[in-house]
Amino acid sequence: MPEKKPLIVINFKTYAQATGRAAETLAKIADMVSKMEKVPIIVAVQPTDIYRIAKSTSVPVFAQHIDPVAYGSNTGWILPEAAVDAGAVGTLINHSEKKLELDVIEKTIKKAKELKLQTICCAADSEQAKSVAQFNPDYVAVEPPELIGGNISISTAQPELIEDAVRKVKSASITTKLLVGAGVKTKEDIDIAMKLGAYGVLLASGVTKAKDQKRAIQSLIIGEDKLPKEKKKEEKT
Repeated sequence: MPEKKPLIVINFKTYAQATGRAAETLAKIADMVSKMEKVPIIVAVQPTDIYRIAKSTSVPVFAQHIDPVAYGSNTGWILPEAAVDAGAVGTLINHSEKKLELDVIEKTIKKAKELKLQTICCAADSEQAKSVAQFNPDYVAVEPPELIGGNISISTAQPELIEDAVRKVKSASITTKLLVGAGVKTKEDIDIAMKLGAYGVLLASGVTKAKDQKRAIQSLIIGEDKLPKEKKKEEKT
């Protein structure tokens, strides 16, 4: 049986290395690696970068957030229809850096479904994962806030959380798939998560802030040890 390929979702956040032209460059790298390695990759970008990236790449583009509003007087809100028109095919919802109340999560998922936007709803733990899974998002991404942006991954620090989240999401929805995130930076992190029942991963800084973004993505898929050794710059004497 062939090895199951993980879904890799790269959240660009608002890092300088993933904003504007830099966001387009990174999205093109993700697109290229996805095709080379035959692994699905999604990029979640700022609303101002959706159109640019959707037009210049074939990688699926997600908004980092949408609001459950309709056309009208909603200054400063992110209109879901505008995200779709710009080229988004999905959206993150309830990221730990953009938390929402449960009723707003439900409305946002409902609005996204009406527009055929795929949804990745974030959750801090397995209980919240179960709560949001009842609204049938396409994916629930469990990310313990204390591990986000750190050097210790959820796979290493809290593997039992992944197992528990898999069970609870399945009990709430037969269609929602589980993603995991927080501190994920290596193929080993992903392998552990997949063995425990996850469908893929949501990550950010391990790729966006890497000196070699292409290598960072490839290492997630095939492992750092399978890549050519990095050439060290000779010091001038």
